[in-house]
Formats: sequence, structure tokens, C-alpha cells
Amino acid sequence: MEPKIKQSPTIPIGENIRRIRLEKGMGQTELVRQIQLLGVPLTRESLVISAVQLRAIRDVLQTTYDALLAEKS
Repeated sequence: MEPKIKQSPTIPIGENIRRIRLEKGMGQTELVRQIQLLGVPLTRESLVISAVQLRAIRDVLQTTYDALLAEKS
């Protein structure tokens, strides 16, 4: 079973993904579509993501783990 990643109060992964996605001008549906094209299952309703999904998000958004895991400022 793939390990799941939950955000913490100090590391808002979901907010970071949203911010980066919007900076790139990408909608949720497009992000999910591109991730699925990589063969990684994901839906817009996913509340907890796996390490494989996080890697796919990083690749599609062309960003870093540091950016995705940045603490609240």
C-alpha cells in the first residue's frame, strides 16, 4: 500500500498546490488530467494524497518538493 501524506497545520500542502497551480494558470481539472496521463490515479476530490501522487503533482507543475511542502508564512 502506498504511504499517504496528510498536511499539517503548519504545512498546508493543499494550499501550496493551489497557489502554484494558479501561478501557472492551470485549473484543477487540467492538473488532474495531466497527472492521470502519467498513469497516476487522482481525482479532484482527493483529500489525502500518496507519495506517488505528490511526485506527479511536482512534475506536472514543474516545481520542487520544497515549494509544495513550504510552511505557512
